[in-house]
Amino acid sequence: MKNVLKFLLSIQLKHSKFVQQVNGFTLIELLVALVLAFLVLTPLLTFMVNILSTDQNEQAKANSEQEIQTALDYIGNDLQQAVYIYDKTALTTNSNSVATSSGIQDQIPPVKAASGCTSSSTCQPILVFWKRKFVSGAITLSSSTTSTTKDDTFVYSLVAYYLIKDSSTTWSKAARIARFEISDGVLATSGTTSGIAGNCTGYSNDTYIDTNHCPDAGFQRFNLNLAGAAGLTPKMNSWTTATAAYTQQPLVLIDFIDQTSIGSTTLTCPTSSYGTSPITPTVSSGSYMGFYTCVDVANTTAQVFLRGNALARLQTSNFDYSSNNQTYFPTANRRVQGRGYLFSK
Repeated sequence: MKNVLKFLLSIQLKHSKFVQQVNGFTLIELLVALVLAFLVLTPLLTFMVNILSTDQNEQAKANSEQEIQTALDYIGNDLQQAVYIYDKTALTTNSNSVATSSGIQDQIPPVKAASGCTSSSTCQPILVFWKRKFVSGAITLSSSTTSTTKDDTFVYSLVAYYLIKDSSTTWSKAARIARFEISDGVLATSGTTSGIAGNCTGYSNDTYIDTNHCPDAGFQRFNLNLAGAAGLTPKMNSWTTATAAYTQQPLVLIDFIDQTSIGSTTLTCPTSSYGTSPITPTVSSGSYMGFYTCVDVANTTAQVFLRGNALARLQTSNFDYSSNNQTYFPTANRRVQGRGYLFSK
C-alpha cells in the first residue's frame, strides 16, 4: 500500500512541475513583452495628450471669442444711449481756456480715486461719454400721496470704460475692462418747493422728488450755459466733478483682454467713414492695444476695438501677442452712433 501511495505522489509531483514549466514566463519573455507594450502604448498616450491639449486650446479660444462678442454687444448697447462722447484730446489734455483740469481723465477714477481703480499707469480711461439713463417708476402721476401710479423717466449719467492692467491676484495676468458710472437724481417737476429743496446732501440748490432718487456721490451736471465757451465741445470738456468723493466702484466687464504693448506701432482710425472730423485713437504708441476707440465727436459716433487673449487662460507667462500665435487673440470691432443729442448755442 505504501508503495502505491509513493508511486501516485511521484506522478503528481512530476505532473505539477510539467504544468509550471508550460504555463510560466521566463524573464526574457517578460522583458520583451514590456518593450512591445511600451512601443505600442507610448504613441497612443502621446496622441491622447495632444488631443486633450488641442481641445483645451480650442475651448480657450472659443471662450475668448464669445466673451469678446458679448462685451462688445454690451458696450454697443450702452453707447447707443450716448448724447456726447469724449475724444482723446478731451480725455488727456486741457484743450480750452475754460477747463480747470488737464483733461476729463483727471475728474474720474483713478485721479479722483474710487476703490478698484487706483493708478493712472494701470487704469486708463478709453471710452468716456454722457448718456440718458432710464429710471423705471420714479415719478408719481397723481398728486395724492397714496397713489401707486408711477411713470418712467430719464436722467443723465457719465460712463467711463477703463483698461486695467495690474498685479491683482483676483484677475488674470492679462488686462481687463471695467465700467464706471455716476448718475443724476430725479429732479422734481414743480421747481423749488419749500421743504423739498436741498433734500439731497451736497445739492442744496436742486430739488429732487425724494431722498431715494438723489444723485450719485460726486455727480455734477454739465453746464451748457457756461460763459466764455463757444460751442458744445468746450462746454462739455469743461466738466468737473462735484466735491463729494466717489462711492461707486469700477465694475469689471470682461477679463483676459490683450495686455501687449503697442511699442512703435501707430494705430490709425478709419477716417473715411467719419466724414471730415479729425479722428485719433484713444490710445497711442506704447500703450496697451487690447482696447481702444476712434471717436467722432461731431456725429456722436465711436468705433470700439477689442482684442482678447486666450493664451492667458492657458499659461501664466509668455502670452504676449505675436504673428505666430495670433489665432489665440480674437479681435472684434463695432461702430456705434449715439441716439441722443445735445444742443448748445
